[in-house]
Amino acid sequence: MIPQRLSLALLAAAAAACSKGDATPTTPPPAEVGVMTVEPRTLPLSYEFVGEVQPIKRVDVRARVEGVIEARPFTEGSVVKAGQVLYRLERVRYDAAYRNAAARLANARRTLGRLEPLLERNAVAQQDVDNARTEVESAEAAYDDARKNREDAVVRAEIGGRVGRTQLEVGARVTGPADLLTTIEQLDPVYVSFHPSIQDQQQWARNPRSRTLIQPGSPLVVRVVLPDGSELPRKGKLDYVSPSVDPATGTQELRASFGNDDRALVPGQFVRVRLQGFERDSALAVPRRAVQQSLDQQFVLVVGQGDTVAARDIEAGTWSGDWWIVENGLKPGDRVVVEGVQKAAPGQPVRPVALPDSAVADTARGGSQ
Repeated sequence: MIPQRLSLALLAAAAAACSKGDATPTTPPPAEVGVMTVEPRTLPLSYEFVGEVQPIKRVDVRARVEGVIEARPFTEGSVVKAGQVLYRLERVRYDAAYRNAAARLANARRTLGRLEPLLERNAVAQQDVDNARTEVESAEAAYDDARKNREDAVVRAEIGGRVGRTQLEVGARVTGPADLLTTIEQLDPVYVSFHPSIQDQQQWARNPRSRTLIQPGSPLVVRVVLPDGSELPRKGKLDYVSPSVDPATGTQELRASFGNDDRALVPGQFVRVRLQGFERDSALAVPRRAVQQSLDQQFVLVVGQGDTVAARDIEAGTWSGDWWIVENGLKPGDRVVVEGVQKAAPGQPVRPVALPDSAVADTARGGSQ
């Protein structure tokens, strides 16, 4: 009997062990995620375009008279002042013409001076006096022309700015105004032109506040980002809006002026232009971190009925700081997963925890870094 009882005991122990091995494991609790409730809000908008730096004024330097260049007392690429001498032309011929005109004028004035007193005594004919006066006027005109030619043999800077390369060197003959000598570009202030698309222009035109911002002299804030990524520490002023659209590109030229006393902006340089001051009313937006990417589609995770997660395709528009404006796919009241996205899976329940606005903003900033 003892062996039989022992066998039964062993069988019972084995059965108990097997029953423990087949027990169903405990289901883990739903993952906790941070959610925000989508609601309309007013968000600031900024736009960015490629801009080109242009001199506010560019002057071609040309000689008004012909002659051989005797001197070029400027350094190419240097900053010159208005009135500074740039070229000196040989002026022997102009000096001689000036002296001749001066002598002729002096003689004409002496002749008129002798005849006018005689006219009062009827000692000379009126015609002779009239002829003398005409000669004085003709001599004055010849004198003014000779003096101007003599002065124009010295070519001066018409404006202050940076002078370019010389096109003719000392010893070269200048044939007159047709020959370009060099150029001068005024560098303070400078222009930065950029070209928003017609779609941007139409969008701005539909909003009364935006419409006022794209007018010359408006309070629109224009910033420039230099090629090295640094932002110019001063803002520009919108001063020109083209009245027409370029049919070749479908864009419209806008232009802002910037102070440039430090010469940080160089004509011909390409920069990035940021426009600040626009707003989007009643926008539905989520932090950038909440937006996921799948192939060519963007989506967010939404907590629906029964606190179950679902993926929702969206059409994301522009950015506003750390927020991404959603054009289609969300509606007010939707709960979007912002924190713990990696713990949430479509079709699975979660434990949503509402995030206050400050926490949502902090999360958005963290996602953009």
